Amino acid sequence: MPTIVVDVMPKAELLDPQGKATTGALARLGHGKFENVRIGKRFEFGYDGEVTEAVLAEVRQMADEILSNAVIEDVVSITVDGEAR
Repeated sequence: MPTIVVDVMPKAELLDPQGKATTGALARLGHGKFENVRIGKRFEFGYDGEVTEAVLAEVRQMADEILSNAVIEDVVSITVDGEAR
């Protein structure tokens, strides 16, 4: 069964409080070489059938209208079993 994965991230121009806190924690734990951590959301959908362009269009619509907040987030990728779409 294919898995469709949707990744949503905060818009680049907006502050990411979770990412900022994680960046600080990593530095305190000795991993200060990593900067500008951003934290997003990942959605995985099992799909019983062939993943066609119509199915991906439906997932894109769900991602844009339901899974993300267009004011503060971007849908950055939709993949099928690890392949970028």
